[in-house]
Amino acid sequence: MLLKIGSTAPDFTLISHTGDTVKLSSFKDKNSVVLIFYPGDETPGCTKQLCTIRDDYAKFKEKNTVVFGMNGADTKSHSKFAANHKFQFPLLIDTDNKVSQAYGCKGGLMNKRTVYGIDKTGKIVFAQRGMPTTDEILKGLGE
Repeated sequence: MLLKIGSTAPDFTLISHTGDTVKLSSFKDKNSVVLIFYPGDETPGCTKQLCTIRDDYAKFKEKNTVVFGMNGADTKSHSKFAANHKFQFPLLIDTDNKVSQAYGCKGGLMNKRTVYGIDKTGKIVFAQRGMPTTDEILKGLGE
């Protein structure tokens, strides 16, 4: 089940594929955040979705929005996927799927494809399953 628009986004701390520590609450009052929960690295749909974000990344930066991809894959898998497709945004390591579960994205074996937009106050302002367009995501963020 999707988290409700207007609810506070569950905080988390994860390591990115580059080894950086990412704490959601550190973006409060600074940036909007887009979380892309996707099923698997190097799968056709996920590659298409994240490559679209890569190609539109300047639009997110213009709106002071940071983007993170996330699933249960390990650092090696995420690093290879990010390098193969030249992603400018981090892929977060959620091997125990605790964050995916907290956001209602954990399916049976893989994440349910879901995008969340979180505003600068830490509230969820966009929540959609599937592959929303960049313009839909930014509109949901109020941009």
